Amino acid sequence: MPKPYPREYRDDVVRVARERDPGVALKLIAADFGIHVMTLSKWMRQADVDAGVKSGSTTTDNAELREARRRIKLLEQENEVLRRAAAYLSQVNLPKRLFPLVRELAAEGIPVAITCRVLKIARQRYYRWLDQPVTPAELEEAYRANALFDAHREDPEFGYRYLAEEARDAGRPMAERTAWRICSTNGWWSAFAKRRSKNGKKPGPPVHDDLVQRDFTAEQPNQLWLTDITEHKTGEGKLCLCAVKDAFSRWIVGYSIDSRMKSRLAVAALSNAVTRRRVEGVDVAGCVVHSDRGSQFRSRKYVYALGRHGLVGSMGRVGAAGDNAAMESFFALVQSNVLDRQSWVTREELRIAIVTWIERTYHRRRRQAGLGRLTPIEYETIMTPPASQAA
Repeated sequence: MPKPYPREYRDDVVRVARERDPGVALKLIAADFGIHVMTLSKWMRQADVDAGVKSGSTTTDNAELREARRRIKLLEQENEVLRRAAAYLSQVNLPKRLFPLVRELAAEGIPVAITCRVLKIARQRYYRWLDQPVTPAELEEAYRANALFDAHREDPEFGYRYLAEEARDAGRPMAERTAWRICSTNGWWSAFAKRRSKNGKKPGPPVHDDLVQRDFTAEQPNQLWLTDITEHKTGEGKLCLCAVKDAFSRWIVGYSIDSRMKSRLAVAALSNAVTRRRVEGVDVAGCVVHSDRGSQFRSRKYVYALGRHGLVGSMGRVGAAGDNAAMESFFALVQSNVLDRQSWVTREELRIAIVTWIERTYHRRRRQAGLGRLTPIEYETIMTPPASQAA
């Protein structure tokens, strides 16, 4: 079953369809966004139901129903765990007596996490009992890490040398190099004051290496993605756009628009890109995602999203616009073709204009010399073998 389009993308398509000029057929709007007219009609009908204009099950009701079904299944599994555990609970030497039950239920399809949670058993102890004993070296490493963590929690400004001294005082001696390795592996960094730069901002450390080195070319789709954020003022305040561009065809594979430039904006754009590619049946695992060193792209949420989708992060230098020049050129087009064309009164007005220009003009009508005078969608359709498109 194909994955649904991102919610933000569907809402934008409905907005554009509702604001279309008189006499413009719905079929033309659907063609501009590369979807079937029946799909667009269904989205508009569901939007009317959500707004209370028409009767029917709203998106929230459907989500609650799916969540209720998931909870019912979970409760059934928990009840089965308790029922089967009744024969074990009267025995001695708990929880080892329960470990065989955990294994039996796992073989019958009940997740180990649910069984251990209901029986209040640590999953680590179960797996250790199963067939993964912990070596003395690993146990000592855990004790050392725990001592370092306790010291770091009490004094976050301490570096690894001071943390090593605190661990020694707590009865866990180690070399400073060992303390550095444990702290570095777990991401325990000291918090210390730095002199601010002239503009009042301090650049953050990179969380990825620069894997692109200003070579913004790709031999196939989903090999290199570029991403960045821009903002523009309206009568209601600023509106921020985060876009993800495929370097192969210059297709904007995903984007997100919000009123605030937070990490969730970058995560939403990345998730939308992955979802839209997977709708097309394309696997994006291993794709390099290149960005600048903005705080949104260094956030834990964004780094986690990269790992969850199997993507590889890449990051340019501070103050070097050329390290992401290909993405900057796209935002220059947005600036000249949309943002600076007029004064925007509302965020909604500017949002519709941005989405319409990207999907209708940039993707399907604006021919680019670097693509052999083809549009991004034409180039990817022609240059991608049919077997790759169906993969």
